[in-house]
Amino acid sequence: MPRLALLQSRSFASKRESFDHHERLIRDAAATGANIVATQELFLTPYFCTVEDPACFDLADPLPGPVTARLGDLAGELGIVLISSLFEHRGPGLYHNTAVIHDADGKLLGMYRKAHIPQDPAFEEKFYFTPGDSGWPVWNTRFGKIGVLICWDQWFPEAARLMALGGAQLLVYPTAIGWLAEEKSALGAAQHGAWETVQRGHAVANGCFLAAVNRTGYQDNTEFWGQSFIANPYGELIAKASPDREEILCQDLDFQHLEDFRRIWPFFRDRRIDAYGDLSQRWRT
Repeated sequence: MPRLALLQSRSFASKRESFDHHERLIRDAAATGANIVATQELFLTPYFCTVEDPACFDLADPLPGPVTARLGDLAGELGIVLISSLFEHRGPGLYHNTAVIHDADGKLLGMYRKAHIPQDPAFEEKFYFTPGDSGWPVWNTRFGKIGVLICWDQWFPEAARLMALGGAQLLVYPTAIGWLAEEKSALGAAQHGAWETVQRGHAVANGCFLAAVNRTGYQDNTEFWGQSFIANPYGELIAKASPDREEILCQDLDFQHLEDFRRIWPFFRDRRIDAYGDLSQRWRT
């Protein structure tokens, strides 16, 4: 039975400091028996998307490159599956919000580039990120079949369903989401409730485990709300972190439970695949 660890952490003054700190967290997670370890979104940097600043492009790394080499060495040494969220410089003027997945032997299995890119006050992501073109990969790792989506992707049931149809037993969402100071009192509880509820629904509708790993702390006018969580196929929260502290959130996952669930609630069997063609349209009039 694999053990999942989510690294809920904060921002640091430099990429080097962040990497060194997260390496310690990864080692601590592995020491507790974790087989699968996931970072928050863009773990090497502050959440720079609060503003549009061309200088922030300098924070990106080529992938694969030195960053993935270090991550792969760490995964291989510890014998863990490692899911890391990074800022990718793909080509001239071309940048992505990208997750990389290393297997327990240190091999880089592949990358997922964030498909859905938001644009809101203090979430100026369309300025920085090109929409991903990596499709909906599912990786058959030593410790299970894993699909990785990133933050804004978590609101779209189509993405979760496509990865579940690819065999995912676990969906992992590296995340950087929080409240704006002027909205928190009026909308904070509703916003957080919607975020948690929609993802718990993905777990139920797809009969899989789902994990969201958020950051904590402040960036400019944004208060990240932490509260990373792991949900089972019934949508129940089986592990949840605090709103405001760094934590390593661990949970054992029984993948046999998924087959039992899918036999009782056979959503994949009863899908009307002959009737969903309109989903490929922007709007149905």
